[in-house]
Amino acid sequence: MNVFCHFQSPIGRLLLTSDGTALTGLYMEPSRKAQSTDGWSEDPTVAPLAAALRQLGEYFAGTRREFDLPLRMQGTEFQQRVWRELTEIPYGQTWSYGELAKRIDNPSASRAVGLANGRNPISIIVPCHRVIGADGSLTGYGGGLERKSWLLAHEGLHWGANMGQLPLLDQGQRDSEDGTPAVGSIRGDGRAAVKLGDQPHDVQP
Repeated sequence: MNVFCHFQSPIGRLLLTSDGTALTGLYMEPSRKAQSTDGWSEDPTVAPLAAALRQLGEYFAGTRREFDLPLRMQGTEFQQRVWRELTEIPYGQTWSYGELAKRIDNPSASRAVGLANGRNPISIIVPCHRVIGADGSLTGYGGGLERKSWLLAHEGLHWGANMGQLPLLDQGQRDSEDGTPAVGSIRGDGRAAVKLGDQPHDVQP
């Protein structure tokens, strides 16, 4: 069973895909990574999609910083190790590619980690936007640096014109300094966006 739906977010339309029991993809449109949905059914009421739509709405409204969704992601063993570790990056924080490589016990694999990060099929929920360069630069992002910057700002982190990290701002500062409406009061050292363990619908090879 292959189904899909769309979600209109503040960073553009998102494509969500599911096999009927788990979320299999979340792509920012247009996306070269998105699988073809030709012949699929569009049904936002299927349980994984309905739950994802609700939780994404709460995330963008600023009332949710942890996702609780069944996920199934197709990839190599190495990619899945990287994707699992991505879910450990706390809300409102960033790690470098080098730090991510160390955390999977492969400190010389920063480049490979970056490639795996770029192939993450479930953006936002598996928060690859929280990975930055060792020098504090935003580096690349499949959805574009403007979207990456927006997501990090939404979680309380701002980058300036030189893409250097700026201090965490409170709600009033965020409204007054850059004109971006505050999206909620959640800030700081929250847990990962989603926890992947050994449940039946977590990351599968």
